[in-house]
Amino acid sequence: MKTRVTELLNIEYPIIQGGMAWVADANLAANVSKAGGMGFIGAANAPASWVKEQIDIARSITDKPVGINIMLLSDYADEIAQLVIDEHITAVTTGAGSPARYMKAWKEAGIKVIPVVASVALARIMERAGADAVVAEGMESGGHIGEQTTMTLVPQVADAVDIPVIAAGGIADGRGICAAFMLGAEAVQMGTRFIVAKESNVHKNYKNKVTSAKDIDTVVTGRSTGHPVRSLRNEMTREYLELEKKGVGFDELERLTLGTLRKAVVDGDVMRGTVMAGQIAGLVKKEQSCKEIIDELMTETEKLWERK
Repeated sequence: MKTRVTELLNIEYPIIQGGMAWVADANLAANVSKAGGMGFIGAANAPASWVKEQIDIARSITDKPVGINIMLLSDYADEIAQLVIDEHITAVTTGAGSPARYMKAWKEAGIKVIPVVASVALARIMERAGADAVVAEGMESGGHIGEQTTMTLVPQVADAVDIPVIAAGGIADGRGICAAFMLGAEAVQMGTRFIVAKESNVHKNYKNKVTSAKDIDTVVTGRSTGHPVRSLRNEMTREYLELEKKGVGFDELERLTLGTLRKAVVDGDVMRGTVMAGQIAGLVKKEQSCKEIIDELMTETEKLWERK
C-alpha cells in the first residue's frame, strides 16, 4: 500500500510506531523499521546523551530510517532538537506543544516534521508552520489524550489540511487500518500493539497486563486537572480517581503519579505503576515479533481492502 506517507518516509508499509515514553527505545524502533514500518525512539524527558546512545544502537540493528519522538515540554527539548539535525534523523514526531520554533532549522536539515494533533485547529496551525504530515490522535489512545475520538477527528483533519494525515488511537489490526484509510488517513500510528512486541523491553508484567485486558479495562485519570491520561485500571488509578472526586489539587495528584510510568515499564509494578495502554488493548492477545505484527497487519489489511 503506497501512500504519500510511505513516499515521504521511504518506508514499505504505512505503519508508524508511536514514540512511547520509557517503551519506545532503540530496540523496538529499529525492529519496526527493519520490518518495513517506521519506528520512533521516544525521547520523553531524557537527556540528549541518552537519545544519542539510542540512535547509535538503532543504527547497529538496521540501516533503515528510525525517527525520534520529541516531547516539547521536556527540559532537554532544545538539545534534542539540535541532536536530530546533527545525527541526520529522517523524521521527528512531536507532542506536548508546538514545534514551530524548531521548524526552520529542521526543514533546512531535510528532516520530516510530523506533529501529533488532537484538533482541526492545531492541525491547520502545524500545516502553516511547515509540517510535512500530522498524526491525528483520538482519545482512544493510551497516555495523554484529547477529547475527540479517532472516528470523528481523522476525517475532519483530513478535510482541513492538504498534507497527509496519519490516524492514531484505537487501531490494532487490519480492520482498524482499513477504517482509518476510509476516514481519509494515509497511514496509521500504533502504540499498544507494539508494547507487547518481542523486541519491546517492557517488563513482562506490563505485557501480561495488556494481553489480559478486556474492552472496559482502561480508565482516564486527570480530567479534573486538564491533563487526562488513559491507562489500565489498577490500585493507583483507583486511588487517583477517588482523590479527584474529593477535589484534591493538581500538585498532590502529580505526586501520586511521579515516576509511576517507569515503575510499571521497568520495575513491573502494575499495581502502583501507570500502565499506559489504549482502549484497543482488549484486541491485543499475544506477544509477537515486530515483523510478525507488521506482516499480520498487512495481510489482514490487504484481504479486507480487496473486499471493499
